[in-house]
Amino acid sequence: PAGVFNLLNGDGPGVGEAISGHPDIDMVSFTGSTRAGIAIAKNAADTVKRVAQELGGKSPNIVLDDSAFTKSVAKGTVAMMGNSGQTCTAPSRMLVPHARMAEAKAAAKEAAEGVIPGDPKGNAAIGPVVSRAQWDKIQGLIEKGVEEGATLVAGGPGKPEGLETGHYVKPTVFADVTYDMTIAREEIFGPVLCILGYEDYDDAIRIANDTEYGLASAITGEDIELARSLAKRIRAGRVAINGGYDLGAAFGGYKKSGNGREWGEWGFHDFLEVKAVMGHG
Repeated sequence: PAGVFNLLNGDGPGVGEAISGHPDIDMVSFTGSTRAGIAIAKNAADTVKRVAQELGGKSPNIVLDDSAFTKSVAKGTVAMMGNSGQTCTAPSRMLVPHARMAEAKAAAKEAAEGVIPGDPKGNAAIGPVVSRAQWDKIQGLIEKGVEEGATLVAGGPGKPEGLETGHYVKPTVFADVTYDMTIAREEIFGPVLCILGYEDYDDAIRIANDTEYGLASAITGEDIELARSLAKRIRAGRVAINGGYDLGAAFGGYKKSGNGREWGEWGFHDFLEVKAVMGHG
């Protein structure tokens, strides 16, 4: 029916600010950056409206120490590069045993070099990032990774050879990353993977949870029971074991990754009010 769906075009400071602060709008759902999400929540506070948000992420991928290790590293590397890294759930922090860091470097390098950027109309695996501003941000963080002492395994600053036109980024892998480095803490939102080492699984969980984000996470390996036990300890709204994906499962984040849930039955809850009618006879 007319009026069920209305589309307003505009930017955040204009239309977004008007919507989030309007007294006749009962609820706002937002997908985007944590910075913008905070601004929306503040603007909505005066009208005490409900706000559901799906915001940024810095998702860990714990690679188990088993015989599938190199395969798991390669799989995680390719998963990171999808959509040119512009995915809120991208497994951007790969956690591997310190003792197997050399193996991880070799497997990730080979996998990243197999991800070919180029014209989306051709057979390339990834296209350009969304804008020049985003390209500049990604380049700055890649340079920061080099400056802070991470080992550049693949890719690096600048555009891929032969792709001078367009905002293309080299599929990039850093290893020997420590959790205090900028690239380990900030959401890059580009095809840049950070590999961090862990001592044991308790240490892996500590590193995985040492972030202001909590949107998604991953565990990759052969021991499913171990993966399930670790999944219970990760503070994130979603844990994908060996790439699990389900559109019927609740989707949303902890901490600065947002609040509320999308998808499946859970996706309706934030848009509903509960009314209790009492008394009878």
